[in-house]
Amino acid sequence: MSVGRRAAAAAILVIGLTAAPASASTASQTGADPSAFVSDDEMPAFYTPPEQIPGERGAIIRSEPMTYYGDALHVSELPGTATRMMYTSRDRGGSPLAVTGTVIVPDEPWTGDGERPVIGYAVGTQGLADRCAPSYAGAYGIEYEVVLMRNLLDQGYALAITDYEGLGTPGPHTYMNREVEGKAVIDSVHAARNLPGSTLAADGPVAFVGYSQGGGGAASAAELSRTYAPELDVKGTFAGAVPADLEALVANIDGGFNSMFTGYTVAGMADGYGIDTDPILNDAGEQYLDDVRDSCTLDLPKYGFRPFTSLTTDGESAAELFRQQPFADVVAEQRIGERRPEAPVLVYHSALDEIVPYETGRTLARDWCDLGARVTFKTDLTPGHFPAYVAASPTVNAFLDDVFAGKTTSSSCWRL
Repeated sequence: MSVGRRAAAAAILVIGLTAAPASASTASQTGADPSAFVSDDEMPAFYTPPEQIPGERGAIIRSEPMTYYGDALHVSELPGTATRMMYTSRDRGGSPLAVTGTVIVPDEPWTGDGERPVIGYAVGTQGLADRCAPSYAGAYGIEYEVVLMRNLLDQGYALAITDYEGLGTPGPHTYMNREVEGKAVIDSVHAARNLPGSTLAADGPVAFVGYSQGGGGAASAAELSRTYAPELDVKGTFAGAVPADLEALVANIDGGFNSMFTGYTVAGMADGYGIDTDPILNDAGEQYLDDVRDSCTLDLPKYGFRPFTSLTTDGESAAELFRQQPFADVVAEQRIGERRPEAPVLVYHSALDEIVPYETGRTLARDWCDLGARVTFKTDLTPGHFPAYVAASPTVNAFLDDVFAGKTTSSSCWRL
């Protein structure tokens, strides 16, 4: 069976079994009853940061072994040794921030040239509730991104998987906040190397990989690493379905099946920048944001088909809100494509993506080209946002093979 077909089969298994109950063994790992995944009443104590957070970026605050299941029936585990961690990153103001995540290192020895590469893996949209954190959901076997994670582990790469700011840990998840997401991805790589007993080389090769929200996180890490972490030996970045233009994103999905992500984006901007939405949203709108703040991606059917015009006091759409203050400057700050990545990038986007507009990905690639970056733009024809993610593995593998081997990647700038 091909890599793509195996990935598709794995995705079906993960999604199709998400309603299955978690086992008692998983509960013992997280310190919570399995029903806690549903109720989100209280996260395990692991996710509560100490009063004093170490100042060094990537410093380990605490860690513990975990099992990262590949499906909700716990038939399979991701191939490698998994460790849940809490580490130091930076918030938007530059202050130390406690972030959780997972490190998975393949058990098989690295057989490639040099040191084992570390992938700063940026996950796609998980939700806004603490229980959506990948380091938590993975212990229950209901993390849908195991498809690409497993593929990368099979190639021998170590994964540093951030939960981002506010997923698992106290405080709001600052969804789609470009800078804090990129820094959380970068600092997860440092943290992976700082784990007690880590076998990962401090100066080994690094790449960033992500799709959807994760495409934004990986792209942001690519842009920031040159100045934020020049010590990292970044070889390249795979950024798929990047929501580089948030106004275009919400205009595309507002009122449709995927409109919950509009709510996520508005909440992420408001929570990340302290925007008071009381004068902007009506009572139904405030209730809707409260509801989606306590949801995960699997709740999508519950919160779809809600036009944002029905949630605002003046009947404005989310895109119209994003063109006005107090949102306009905040949304502009999230634009990806205004800073040049130092290492090669592969921008991957399905022409049939129903969530993140294809033209957004193409514009991002063109913007980076204009800044002098080395950009490969890959158009996929898989119908649908998530199916295109499932189909991405061969493209990811070929790109990482090339950048870790030091080969010159193809440039698409001449045709964009």
